[in-house]
Amino acid sequence: MDEELKESIFGALEQVIDPELGIDIVNLGLVYDIDMNEEGKVTVTMTLTAMGCPLAGVIVDQVQSALKDLPEVKDTEVNIVWNPPWSKDRMSRYAKIALGISD
Repeated sequence: MDEELKESIFGALEQVIDPELGIDIVNLGLVYDIDMNEEGKVTVTMTLTAMGCPLAGVIVDQVQSALKDLPEVKDTEVNIVWNPPWSKDRMSRYAKIALGISD
């Protein structure tokens, strides 16, 4: 996958807002990896801020919906992982400022 397409995918994922925190999943540092096979299937490896998050299904649906508008993406699989565990250190500077978290 070329850098331009990867940037487009990350841009689309920035539209997916964590319903509890009100910040997108990219700036929260929840997206660990993006991969695309030759058939156009994108696998998004990501985590959630807490195990057992009641809104996991909503976030997965939003990820799939956000990527369906990209012509190169034919299918999307969301792989939720817990290792490495998420921490506030993965958040962007923007997310930390928006949530009032200092380094």
